[in-house]
Amino acid sequence: MLIMVPPAVGSEAAVLGVGAHRPARLVGNDEVCEVLDSSDEWIRRRSGIRSRRRAAPGETLAVMAQAACEKALAAAGVTAREVDTLLLATMSRLDEGPPVAVEVARRLGAFGATATDLSAACAGFTHGIALARQVVVSGQGRHVLVVGTERMSDIVDPRDRGTAFLFGDGAGAMVVGPSAEPGIGPVSWGSDGTGGDLIVRRGADPFLRMRGQEVFRWAVTHMPEVARAALDRAGVGVEDLDAFVPHQANLRIVDRVASALRLPDSVVVARDVVDMGNTSAASIPLAAERLLASGRVASGGLALFLGFGAGLAYAAQVVRLP
Repeated sequence: MLIMVPPAVGSEAAVLGVGAHRPARLVGNDEVCEVLDSSDEWIRRRSGIRSRRRAAPGETLAVMAQAACEKALAAAGVTAREVDTLLLATMSRLDEGPPVAVEVARRLGAFGATATDLSAACAGFTHGIALARQVVVSGQGRHVLVVGTERMSDIVDPRDRGTAFLFGDGAGAMVVGPSAEPGIGPVSWGSDGTGGDLIVRRGADPFLRMRGQEVFRWAVTHMPEVARAALDRAGVGVEDLDAFVPHQANLRIVDRVASALRLPDSVVVARDVVDMGNTSAASIPLAAERLLASGRVASGGLALFLGFGAGLAYAAQVVRLP
């Protein structure tokens, strides 16, 4: 059996359970184009997206995160009272505080758990998995909930041809805990502040603004290298993978990075973006949950996670799926 390179000290860590929350409302490209000066054909050609989900008024960031976390906990066989750390990744919160993670911990009944929000945009979830691994490996905690939750519809200008059709809403969560064998590889992560103005939401403008073509060029140029570094650090090759789960930015980026990695045909590439849109920090757990639920990837399969986004920030790791 393939064994990833273990951490140098302490206990091993693994993902024990996955959960997802997808809002019921499905919004197709034709509905987007009722406001946006575009067409279904143009959107599909540019992004591969044909639909996305929209949260209802009552589906707040915390409500969606709670739903995803409860499913992840049930899948892991872990109770909320056994959670000692909750890491929540989001880029779509509208207020400055308190942390959404604290509200989610309260809703779950994870009383006394350390709870904090992560701000790494679309790379937030993979940052959270890396931090969760360290919490468990170091002995600072036993069960860590990592959740990405987004209401991108709150921060996207419906008339902006660069962003309006791209983004969707939803939440995905994973429970990280102790394991007899390594289940999460060392992280390959970093930042590139020279692209700090490519994806922004600042000042009096309430909406996200993005220079899409420049983001595309940066991602397809640099993210394959980050992914290869994660494989090297885990001691595995592309031939050992069962799945590639990158941030679901758009289908063109997913396919270009997958092609650059020269993945064998046996590796399933997550393409959740086609009918979920870009759900930012929630995209990787949502896509991973769908691969497992559909049976396209079996329990115990090796997946390469690759998150990247505003900052520009990025993080990748190899994970054994629960």
